[in-house]
Amino acid sequence: MPQPPETEPGTPCMTGTTDMTEPNAALLALTLPVRRLVEFLLRTGSIDSRFTGFDRANEGARLHRKLQRAAVKEHPGYAPEVFLRQECQCAGVVYTLEGRADGIFTETTPAGDPVATVEEIKTTTLPLPEITEDHAPEHWAQGLVYAAIYALQNELPAMRVQLTYYQVDEEHVVRFTREKTAKELDDFLCDLLTQYAPWAKRAAQWREDSRASLRALRFPFEAYRPGQKAMIGQVYQVCQAGGQLLCQAPTGIGKTISVLFPALKALGNGVAGPVFYLTARGTTRAAAENALALLRERERALMLRSVTLTAKDKICLCETRECTPEGCPYANGYYARIKAALWDALDADALTPETLQQYAKKHTVCPFELGLDLSLWSDVVIGDYNYLFDPVVHLVRFFEGRGDYLFLIDEAHNLPGRARDMHTAALSKSAFYDAKKRLGKGKSSLKNALTKLNALFIEWRHTCEENAGQGDERFGKTFFSHNRSEEFDRALNKLCEPLEDWLDEHRTLDETHTALLQLYFDVRAWLRVADTFDEHYVLQVSAFGSEVRATQLCLDPSAFLAGDFAKGRAAVLFSATLAPAGYYRDLCGIPEAAAVALRSPFPQDNLGLWCAQSVSTRYKDRETSIGQVADCLAAMVRARAGNYIAFFPSYAYLNQVWEQFCGQNPDVPTLRQETAMDEGQRADFLAHFAPRPTATLLGFAVLGGVFGEGVDLAGDRLIGVAVVGPGLPQVGARQNQLRDYFETTRGSGFDYAYRYPGMNKVLQAAGRVIRTPEDRGVVLLIDNRFAAPDYRRLMPPHWGHLAAVHTAQELAERLGRFWGSDQGGK
Repeated sequence: MPQPPETEPGTPCMTGTTDMTEPNAALLALTLPVRRLVEFLLRTGSIDSRFTGFDRANEGARLHRKLQRAAVKEHPGYAPEVFLRQECQCAGVVYTLEGRADGIFTETTPAGDPVATVEEIKTTTLPLPEITEDHAPEHWAQGLVYAAIYALQNELPAMRVQLTYYQVDEEHVVRFTREKTAKELDDFLCDLLTQYAPWAKRAAQWREDSRASLRALRFPFEAYRPGQKAMIGQVYQVCQAGGQLLCQAPTGIGKTISVLFPALKALGNGVAGPVFYLTARGTTRAAAENALALLRERERALMLRSVTLTAKDKICLCETRECTPEGCPYANGYYARIKAALWDALDADALTPETLQQYAKKHTVCPFELGLDLSLWSDVVIGDYNYLFDPVVHLVRFFEGRGDYLFLIDEAHNLPGRARDMHTAALSKSAFYDAKKRLGKGKSSLKNALTKLNALFIEWRHTCEENAGQGDERFGKTFFSHNRSEEFDRALNKLCEPLEDWLDEHRTLDETHTALLQLYFDVRAWLRVADTFDEHYVLQVSAFGSEVRATQLCLDPSAFLAGDFAKGRAAVLFSATLAPAGYYRDLCGIPEAAAVALRSPFPQDNLGLWCAQSVSTRYKDRETSIGQVADCLAAMVRARAGNYIAFFPSYAYLNQVWEQFCGQNPDVPTLRQETAMDEGQRADFLAHFAPRPTATLLGFAVLGGVFGEGVDLAGDRLIGVAVVGPGLPQVGARQNQLRDYFETTRGSGFDYAYRYPGMNKVLQAAGRVIRTPEDRGVVLLIDNRFAAPDYRRLMPPHWGHLAAVHTAQELAERLGRFWGSDQGGK
C-alpha cells in the first residue's frame, strides 16, 4: 500500500522570513489554508452521518456570531474574524498560510501584564462530560497556528490560545486556555509543516508541471467550427480578466470544449483555479469528462487532474447506504486510512465515479468522501449545480470565502429555476399528522408540539376555503401572504428540541426514524428560509381536501446567485438557449455580464422548419386539437422513414394524442415516456432510437423533461421533432404569483413567468435534431402562437426561414419536397 515518504524531523522553519521576493529557485511554493493543514494532519476517527442535532454549517456560523458578539462586550477591542496571512519556508517549501481567526483580543494577566489571546470557537453536540481539553487535537492546532502567525507579525514574546466550545443541546459554554511562548508556537508550526512537506511538495510540483503543460496545450482539432474560435476567445478573456459571460451557442458548435479549453489555458497562464464545471443533469457531466479525455488523448504530456462528484446514493459501495461506523466498513476508521488512499489516487488523472470506487475498495474508504477530499487536489471539479449554489450542500471546503475559481455553468438556462427551488421551502400537514400517529399512544412534549402545528394547518385550511376565489380549483384552494407566519415559525422552533431529543434517543434506522428525520430536515430547511424571508418571497398556502401545503416561495433568486458568483474569479454561463440575455443577466444576479450569441455553424437548408398555424393547443382548445395534432404527426413521420420525437406540454395531453394517433396509424411503431422513469428505463427509451433507414419510430415525450435536453441523438438516430405548444408553464397560483411579482418589479410579468421559460423548452427540444454538419432533419412547431411576433423574436437567427402550413396535406407536400432534395439522408 503506497504511503507518503517520511520527512526528517527538526527541519528549521523560517517563519520570520516575511519578505521572500526572491526565494531559492529550488524551493516549491504553495498557498495553504490553516484549517486544511490541521484537519488533514490531525483529524481522526470515523465518518458518522447520523442525526447530530443541528445543521452544522448554518447553525454553527450563527452560534459563532452569537459568541463573538458576547466577547465584544466582555473584552473591549475584541476583533472577530481576523484574516491572517503569512509566508514561511520549511522543509524545502515556501508556504503561504492563510485563514481567519475567530477572535483576537488582549487580556491582563494576574501580574498585570497584557497578553494577546487568539480564540478558536467550535460548536458541538458531544455530551458535556466528553468535551475534554484534548478530545480534538485539530481544534487546538488551528488556534496555535493563528497564534504563531500573530506573534510573529506583532513581535510578541508569548501568546494565549483560548479554545471555546458551545454545547448546542444544553447551550453551555466550555473554555480551555493554553499559554505558549513565541518559540513554542514557532516549533509547533514547524513540526506541522514538516509533516505536511511531502504533500506540499507533491502538490506544488504537480501545479508547476501541470501549468507548464497547460500553457503548451493545443486545440484538439485541426480546424475550428464557424463561431467556435470567437467563443473560445471570449471565454479566455473573461477567465483572465474576471467577471461573467453569457454565451448562447447553437447545438453542434462544440460548447463543452469551447469553454473548457480556454479555461484550462487561463490556468496555465496564472489563474489559480480550480475550474468548476457545473451541470443541471447527471447526463451532461459525461460531456465534460469526454472533452477532458480527448485533450489527454491528443496531448500525451498533458498533466491535468479532474474529479467528478456524484450523489452519495449513486456511488455508495454498500447495498444499503448507512453512513455510520457500525453500519459501513468504508466509514469506520475513514480518517486513519484516507491519507494512504489519497496518496495512491493522486497517481490518476481522471477521477471518474468508477475510478473513485476502485480506489475506495482498495483502501476501504468511502468513495463519496474520497471524491470530496480529492477535489482539493484537482484542477477541474465536475459536479451538480448544488456544489456551488445550494445553501446546504455547497462545498464548504472551497466556498467559505472567495477564491480564484473559474465557474463554467453548463445548460445555464436551467439555473434560475434550480436556484429558486434551492431557496424555497415547503411543509405539508400530512407529514406532521403522520409523525404524531407513528409515535403511538401516550403523552409527550413532542406529540404536543406536533398537535399544535397540525392545528395551525387546519386554521390555514379554513383560510384557504374563505379565499378560494384567489386560486384555480384544479390546483387547490390557495391564499398568499407577503409576510412570513411568525406564529407558525415559533411553533416549528418549539418542535425542534423535543424532535431532536427523540431522534437522539431512537437510533434504530426503521421507517419511523426515517420519517421523523426527514421531517426534522424539512423543518430546519423551512426555518433557514424564514431567516431570509423578505420582499423576494411570498408565503403560499394551498388546501387539497384534507391536505394543506405551505410554501415559502422564492420569487427572485438573483441576490443569492450574485453572492455565489462573487465567490469566484469568473463565471461563464453557456447554453444553446439564453435569450433574451437581459432576462438571464437579471435572474442570475449578473447585471454587468458580457453576452455573446453565436450563429449556427450548419447550413440553414439542412433544417426543414414549419409552423402548423391553424392549430391552437391552448388549454381551452385541447379537446378539439387532438385530431389535428395527430394528423400533423402522421404527415411528418410518413414523409420519410426514420426516428421522430413529439414533445407535449403534459402527460395527459400526450396520452390523448397518442391514443388518437395509434388508432389512426396502427402500422407506425410508437414509444411513450412514462412518469418517474429511472435511469435504466431512460436508457432503454433512448436505445430504441437506433439508425433505421427503412423503418419509422415516433416517440412521445414531455416538453422540458429528461429527453428534451442534454440528449445527443446525432445522425440518423433522430431526423425530426414536433413541438406541440409553446411550452408555457402550467397556469396556476404559483406561476401567477411570479407573473405579478415580475410585472411589479420588471414590467414583464408574463414574459418572465411564462413566455421566456416556455420558449426555452421549445428551443431545447428542437435542438435535438441537428447535431453535426452532416445532419439533416425537420422541426414542426404545432400552435398558431409560434407565428406571433412576441414568440418569433425569441427564435434564433438561423430560424429565419420558418414557414407556415395550414393543413396536414400542405405539410406533407412541403416535407416531400424537403426530403426529395436530400440525396444522402440525415
